[in-house]
Amino acid sequence: MKSTPLNQIHHQLGARMVDFGGWDMPVQYDGVIAEHLAVRSTAGLFDVSHMGEIEVSGADAFTFLQYATTNDVSKLADGQIQYTALCYETGGVVDDLTLYRFAADRYLLCVNASNSDKDFAWLQDLHKGSSFSDLNLINRSDEYGQLAIQGPVAAEILEQLTNVNLSDIKYYWFVEGKVAGIKTIISRTGYTGEDGFELYCATADCCNLWRELIHAGVPKGLQPIGLGARDTLRLEKGYALYGHEITAEIMPIEARLSWITKLKKGDFAGRDAMLKAKQAGLHRALIGLTLTAPGVPREGYPVVCAGKEVGYVTSGTMSPSLKKGIAMALVDTAVASGEQPLSIAIRKRQVAAERTSLPFVK
Repeated sequence: MKSTPLNQIHHQLGARMVDFGGWDMPVQYDGVIAEHLAVRSTAGLFDVSHMGEIEVSGADAFTFLQYATTNDVSKLADGQIQYTALCYETGGVVDDLTLYRFAADRYLLCVNASNSDKDFAWLQDLHKGSSFSDLNLINRSDEYGQLAIQGPVAAEILEQLTNVNLSDIKYYWFVEGKVAGIKTIISRTGYTGEDGFELYCATADCCNLWRELIHAGVPKGLQPIGLGARDTLRLEKGYALYGHEITAEIMPIEARLSWITKLKKGDFAGRDAMLKAKQAGLHRALIGLTLTAPGVPREGYPVVCAGKEVGYVTSGTMSPSLKKGIAMALVDTAVASGEQPLSIAIRKRQVAAERTSLPFVK
């Protein structure tokens, strides 16, 4: 099992660790609910150094990425970021990721931790079967550490440690600068729905960056946050998680990700399969559900309509903000937007659930 540079610090803080995609990661420090609410009210600091980073460069980099990813790379300017996906020819998802444009011939992909080797191999295979000659693919995952500071006072904390004018960085843009004297990519992105930044630095600098952020942030309410709260935070905002809302068997257009799937931009991997599926009529749709009675929906629980199973929960939890059970579920399109009563089968009970527009927490 792999460890991030911060694992000794996590153990010193008394974090409960879990195996997350082959990585030894903190799931919680003081408890998921307390950590979740800290991010919503003040700020939280996450170790996300397990995420993967793949560099794509060369004169053919743009053309290659325009074919490899679902979103329209031509819309990016230098310093801008795009949420996108890699798809198989079947239309299923290889992975979702963020794409950073440094220049027309240099990009960085931030991919999911457990998928980084698979993603890199898939990109290599795509390259081998193409005519792109001036293209370099380098897996730089071992070279980067990554921290995320998220919450209403995240910018206030970070500005103490950098000369970069953070107010100039728009959402889904980035700059290269220094934080606490450490060379850093400062990215105004995150996975919580709150304002915040994801900070990329050299692996060797990650511990020092963590300590400096904690020192500056604790007086303002900053807390270390584990993967447990990261999951409940993203679920309240209706954000997809690979392996749940999107998989090799689920197309992005079935999972509320048509907005990053530009079918009109021209050919890309998986486009033909998605066009055929759309023309034939999609059979499944991702929806939000809120329980109207006590219960906690979990991944895999059946969704029931008129006594018939019509789908399943892809992600579910007890929302710390709403204090209600919430879930995203992949269901038959015939009932996705209808008015028929739905329920979620929780053990031996049928718990009533109402369709809820996403995000759950505005």
